[in-house]
Amino acid sequence: MRILFAGPAAPSHLFPMVPTAQALRAAGHEVLFAVPAAHDQIRQAGFPIAGIGDGRSLRESFEATAPAGQPFRYARPEMSQDELLDLGARAFAHASRPTVDGLRAVAEQWGADLLVHDSCLASAQLVAAELKIPAALHNYGFGSGLDMAARLARHFTDLYEERGLAGPAESTPLDIVPAELGGDDGGLRMRYLPYNGGGTVPAELLRRAGRPRVAVTLGTVITQVEGVEPIVRLVDAAAGVDAEFLLAVGDSDLARLGTLPANVRPLPWVPLAELLRVCDAVVHHGGSGSTLTGLHAGVPQLLLPQGADNFLTADTMVGAGAALSATSAEVDGALLARLVADPDLRAGAARLRALNEAQPTPAAVVPEIEVLAAVRR
Repeated sequence: MRILFAGPAAPSHLFPMVPTAQALRAAGHEVLFAVPAAHDQIRQAGFPIAGIGDGRSLRESFEATAPAGQPFRYARPEMSQDELLDLGARAFAHASRPTVDGLRAVAEQWGADLLVHDSCLASAQLVAAELKIPAALHNYGFGSGLDMAARLARHFTDLYEERGLAGPAESTPLDIVPAELGGDDGGLRMRYLPYNGGGTVPAELLRRAGRPRVAVTLGTVITQVEGVEPIVRLVDAAAGVDAEFLLAVGDSDLARLGTLPANVRPLPWVPLAELLRVCDAVVHHGGSGSTLTGLHAGVPQLLLPQGADNFLTADTMVGAGAALSATSAEVDGALLARLVADPDLRAGAARLRALNEAQPTPAAVVPEIEVLAAVRR
């Protein structure tokens, strides 16, 4: 079968699809990615990519749909989670509009038997409805992908009317979190397997150290918008904690952090899953990819939610007993020491890791995904 994966120009939305795509390809199916920009990370995974859209960046859409008179920001602590989801839906729908014709052409000309899509590419369910292609919504985190897709669809009503379509195609959810942690009912669930792209692992990070290690990351977006501002206080507080703090913030400008304490050191790019394999805890912004990679590793987490779905993710992980949550300004030595030493947090993290490992691998779910494409709608 030919299985077309489609998502927005955002690694955090595309990366969770890679293990599923790899499993399908290993089972003998043809796989193609259709994305608004050709990402090196997807190319590194060995998949062919069909470009769709007009070349605009996702950031341009967020800037174009930002609240009137306000500059584009990622951190929006003044907004509720519902308001943040609506804000994101407007921006992603704006970014999706130029992809409609391109995605339709790719799906039709390539002869897709199944369209696996992210909730934040509104063109996918429209194209699936128009071409009567079975669709599967590949979730990337803890929230409801069906709800997010519906939020985007409300900005596409004119396009559905123009094409004489009643509405979005039905889409079967594919979840990568245990039911206890969220996602959507009525679909398929599989184990979360991290894909963080390729990268060289320094020799000293191939094994654990005698001293506790804490990874600190801000994902793939925040540092481009906010820089390292969210971890300024954390770096100061780390000086008084008996642990080594590893800054996994890519090539970010660290000048704002001043002189780093002796137990804080920046790293070159290292795939997060490999880094967490030899760490005792992780601090991050609450992005789904960072959180799920920490869950996969079974380490306690400290979430510093900034925007997007970060607050929902933080509430979920704290509620499960595997994480702490705080504002960037609230971080102090006592909080970091608890992150490293609290046995209840470690037990909670181990429990979530076991829940994840109890789910079937993407390879084991392939036969059920095949069924979705067996009958064209």
